[in-house]
Amino acid sequence: ALRRRLGLAGTGAGGRMAGLAVAALAVAAPVGLLWAAEVPLAVEVPELAGFNFAGGATVSPEFSALLVGLVVNAAAMIAEIVRGGIQSVPSGQWEAARALGLTRGRIMRLVVLPQALRVIVPLMTSSYLNLTKNSSLAVAIGFPDLVSVINTSANQTGQVLETMAIMMGAYLAVNLAVSAGMNLYNRRIALRGMP
Repeated sequence: ALRRRLGLAGTGAGGRMAGLAVAALAVAAPVGLLWAAEVPLAVEVPELAGFNFAGGATVSPEFSALLVGLVVNAAAMIAEIVRGGIQSVPSGQWEAARALGLTRGRIMRLVVLPQALRVIVPLMTSSYLNLTKNSSLAVAIGFPDLVSVINTSANQTGQVLETMAIMMGAYLAVNLAVSAGMNLYNRRIALRGMP
């Protein structure tokens, strides 16, 4: 009822369901791929054996450097996108919500974020696509990612066109999947016209 009084009835009514669908897909897709590849999903606990630990998972320094670099870069970009989206909402909307007696949290959730998401989502789509493409920089620090494996295969087999086509197809598939998910979410939160 409050959304209707504020004139926000058509802004993001199905946004929460679309967000849950995207989150479920983000979790279900990797688990489904692991299950299809018959990868054992067992957790090995590290134990002290002599002077060193045995078992558990190891994280290479290259992967750690790649993870920290991509996370810091993506987090800074996403924080700036969200800050700009929130500041794009006119100050009159904040004042009108305060005049209705809403708390700061409810103002943000019911008034500001539904309007800011229309600005945030398209920019987030390009940010996620950039993150996908930036992961290919792992070859610069020696982490064996897709680009490194493709280069090795091309050098050993001499079939450069085929291996490059595989790499382009893999990046295209990932980028199209990310873009489709974000476009689906963007369509669900878009402002609907008057009937």
